[in-house]
Amino acid sequence: MTDLTFTRGDVNAASRVLTATAANLAARGEPLWPVSSLTPERLTRSYPAEGWRVAWRGGVAVGAFVLLAENALFWPEDAPGAALYLHKLGIHPDAQGRHLAFQLLEEARRETRDTGLPFLRLDTATARPKLHALYEAAGFRRVDEREVRGFRVARYELRVGADRS
Repeated sequence: MTDLTFTRGDVNAASRVLTATAANLAARGEPLWPVSSLTPERLTRSYPAEGWRVAWRGGVAVGAFVLLAENALFWPEDAPGAALYLHKLGIHPDAQGRHLAFQLLEEARRETRDTGLPFLRLDTATARPKLHALYEAAGFRRVDEREVRGFRVARYELRVGADRS
């Protein structure tokens, strides 16, 4: 484990991490997100600022993700309070290869558990086998696949606590 610290709400730092991540993936021929969609302004339009988490090692932002309290687009059947929903997990290219993604997923799991919610949920494109392997290695269970706005996605969940129903 490394000595990561996490901050909340730093959309600018999250944007820098995600932009570097996306540019690196595109250069490797594995585009994930359009870089133009990762500016602080665009991220704030799509996700509430308070949902952003940035992982730091020393004074360097090395990872980012956003947690949402609801996700009607990808999980329309979920009632409020069913889960927290993870999006935009990224590791800065300079910090990749050190298992940091697992640490970010663990932080999201811990935060979900601490809220008392039973599940951490996420989705990813069906054509991303490396991401599927990452999530499954972190303990997520593949729930199903579905089409959302013309994209085929796999939905995953991780049980983190007791069901409150």
